[in-house]
Formats: sequence, structure tokens, C-alpha cells
Amino acid sequence: MGVLLCHGFTGSPQSLRPWAEHHAAHGLTVSLPLLPGHGTRWEDMQLTTWQDWYAEVDRELRLLAERCSRVFVAGLSMGGALALRLAARHGARVAGAVVVNPANRVHGLSAYALPVARHLVRTTRGIASDIAKEGVAELGYDRVPLHAAHSLRVFLRRLDGELPQVTQPLLLLRSARDHVVPAADSARVLSRVSSTDVTQIVLEHSYHVATLDEDADRIFEESLAFIGRLAPSVGKEGTAAVG
Repeated sequence: MGVLLCHGFTGSPQSLRPWAEHHAAHGLTVSLPLLPGHGTRWEDMQLTTWQDWYAEVDRELRLLAERCSRVFVAGLSMGGALALRLAARHGARVAGAVVVNPANRVHGLSAYALPVARHLVRTTRGIASDIAKEGVAELGYDRVPLHAAHSLRVFLRRLDGELPQVTQPLLLLRSARDHVVPAADSARVLSRVSSTDVTQIVLEHSYHVATLDEDADRIFEESLAFIGRLAPSVGKEGTAAVG
């Protein structure tokens, strides 16, 4: 049984590593790729687009499907959006999706200025490390490159039109207090997908990066239970790995 985890915009696999390790410890084969332009410096991300980020997770899904009888997709924020597109486009190859604070649009008046502003200003302030838990930090860029932000906006608008193609079982977990992605995004996702097996859980004690926050253990346990319900052989197939 395989699980593909997708990290968020300007973030890195560090934000999902505890989740990956939890699932690997329970016998799942886990893939946690670094998205192009991430995990180095924001200047590198400025040269990438949503097509690059999606191509990476699409490739990882295909590789995972070659090794595992069933594959689930999961992600945080933009990673949740990437997971939903994988579900929409790959159909039966994806057994189910788990998304945490999934992004559905770039908000604010500044979003409408991005097509022009990105040619005038290179960056804006970062969005990383929105975490309630003391002493915990997300490794992410302290600046958001505007070319990449514009590409993210294009991607999310495209994905919104593809959401009705998502038919797989869906577990959506959202934080009650999120300073990056509003609850309206989760509501929009739930209203657009065609899935009939849908569960929504509100995380009362976490901010946006809930996978490193107070509700992290609940995310890990609920997602493992979700996968176990749909694939009862969890823990019995092959050797676990995180990569």
C-alpha cells in the first residue's frame, strides 16, 4: 500500500516528515518528494511554475503505483490541491485522498494584480510557519516569489474546474484558525468534488501548518484509519519506506 505526500507552497518535505514517518512505521510505502524550486532559496522557485510542481508529484505517483497495489494521495495547503488534481486526473489509480487545509484560490485584492505586479516587484512577505505550537517552526522561504505566486493562482483556477472529476473517498481536515488559507477554500472543495464518501474534521488547536502543530497526531491517526478502512491490508504489504 502506498501513500504520496505533497508539501505546500514555499515549504519543504520537513512539514510532512512526521506524517510520513508515522505511516511508514505502520507498514505503508511512503513517497515525500521535494517540489522543484523548493527547499533551497526563493530565487530558485522564481524560475518554476505549477506545471513543474505537478509534474513531480505525477511522476512520483506513477512510480509508486508500479510498486504498490493501491495508492493514496495526501497533502497540505497547495500540496492538498496537487493531491486533488492527481485524484481528478488519475481516476481509479488513486484509491483515496487526504487533504489538510487545501488551497483553492489566492486571496486578496493583490491576487488580481499579480499578472502585472510580478513584473515590477520580485517578492512579497513569506507565509511559512503559521503554527500555534510553541517552539516548532516550518522550514520555508521567508519571501514569496511573485512569478511563482502568479503561477499558483493560474493552477488553482484550473483545478477548481477539475474538482468535479474527483470521485474517490475524501478526508478533509481543516484548522479552525488558519492565517494562510481560509475555511472558505475547504468549503469550496467540498462543494465541487463528486465524491460520495466524504469526511470533514475541524482541527481546533492548530494553525495552517497543522501537520507540525497541536493536532498533528490526530491528522496521522485519522488518515491512517481512513486508509485502513478503504484498504484493510494496511500493515501487511511489503517493507515501509520514506523517500
